[in-house]
Formats: sequence, C-alpha cells, structure tokens
Amino acid sequence: MLTVPDDLVELGRVASAYGVRGWVKVQPHASGGDTLRAVKRWWLKAPQPLNKAGAFSSVQPYTVTQSRLHSGTVVALFDGFNNRDQAEPLKAHTVWVSRADFPASSDDEYYWVDLIGCLIYGENSGQQLLLGRVVNVFDNGAHAVLEVERGQLDKAGDFQPSLNARGRAQTELVPFVEAHVHTVNLTQRRLDSNWPVES
Repeated sequence: MLTVPDDLVELGRVASAYGVRGWVKVQPHASGGDTLRAVKRWWLKAPQPLNKAGAFSSVQPYTVTQSRLHSGTVVALFDGFNNRDQAEPLKAHTVWVSRADFPASSDDEYYWVDLIGCLIYGENSGQQLLLGRVVNVFDNGAHAVLEVERGQLDKAGDFQPSLNARGRAQTELVPFVEAHVHTVNLTQRRLDSNWPVES
C-alpha cells in the first residue's frame, strides 16, 4: 500500500468518462495541464468532506499509462482500465499530484504553488519595504496575478496580517510580470518588486 505524500497539490477535477475504453476527462486548474501530462502517478480524492483532522478521507493512487490534451482538457487512461464502466465512478474526483513529482521548471518559470507563502517586498521612496504575503495566484487571461495579504513581521519574525475594521485581512493584487516583480528567490521565500508600499 502506497503512503499518501504530504506534498499533494490539487491540479484538476475529473469532468467525466471519455470514450468507451476507460479514459477519463480532466478539467485542469489554470496551467495544471502540462504537469498532469508529465506525471505518471495521480492521486484521486473522492468528492466528500475532509475528516475532522483535516486529512484526506479517501484518496487513491492511479498510474497513468497514456495522456494528452483535448480541447482545453486532459484525457488520460489509467493502468488496468479498459472500459467506460471503470471510469464513470471517478467523475467529480479531484486530481492531486505530489509536488516532488513536478517536472523541473526553467530559470524564468515558476510553479504557482511555490509562490504561495512567499513574502513580497515593494518600494516606498526608493526603499524596499514589506508589502505582504502571497496567499493565492490566478490567471486574469493576460498574465498571472498575485493575491497579497498585507501585513508586517513581528519581533519574532512571524508574519502578522493587517486587518480592516471588520477584522478581515487586507489584500492587494499584484501582476506577476517582470515589469513589476523583478526578483524571485524561492530559497528565501522572497519576491522583490517595484510595487508601491504605503508607509
């Protein structure tokens, strides 16, 4: 029995069975299609709530024998599947992949999952100041956008979010383009940008 990796990243959702030979059709999240096609072990989670401890309640490994792009989706065949009846029950399952299995990225490309949690610094009067922490990354159609939770580091070096009058975290959207975010250091979990930071 395979141990469930602790670094699983959700990359898509099974939309339906595909054809009559046991293939599944997966709707990838954003740019997850390339990674799905490159990785041969997927973990599928049934569409049900997590257990009380927040762990995966039902996640199973599947070995991908074939996969390809198809009209904005990824279609795949799992080892041992040969008819539609095997694929049908997987509809609505989420598709997860171990981060360790992701293919290596080039020097100027980054997986979005690696940017989440990084501190991002901006500028104020020529000085680099902390803007906040990246909590989400999404595609607006033209480029990736960082959703940044505003905040500061406390004396212990822990990030403390800035809250508005209603007690909600203040967020800001920063385009993830070279014109604004000029340095990415994943080792230090730090992004440097020219985005304006209010003093």
